[in-house]
Amino acid sequence: MQVMFRCRVRPDEVARNLELLQDVYDEMRSVRPKGLRYATFRLEDGVTFVAFAEMDAGPEVLRELRAFQRYRASLDERCDEPPVLTMLHEVGSYGFR
Repeated sequence: MQVMFRCRVRPDEVARNLELLQDVYDEMRSVRPKGLRYATFRLEDGVTFVAFAEMDAGPEVLRELRAFQRYRASLDERCDEPPVLTMLHEVGSYGFR
């Protein structure tokens, strides 16, 4: 399963969003969930975040992470507009994995 997640946070919530994301990545490095590849990018506007995830066993691998649960629990409150989740269907890639 491959997904893209996009959210636009309120300017006053950017620092908090970055802190919560750092906690997610710290836990991922500690737990090393199998079958998960995950990357988050901050766009040039400074308030839009895009994440790409590839999960061999489905979204449960993320839902099991406590830091991700904390990140997701308050996400709607931090956002200017509703987050968008898009399923991806790979056409091709080179050196991406």
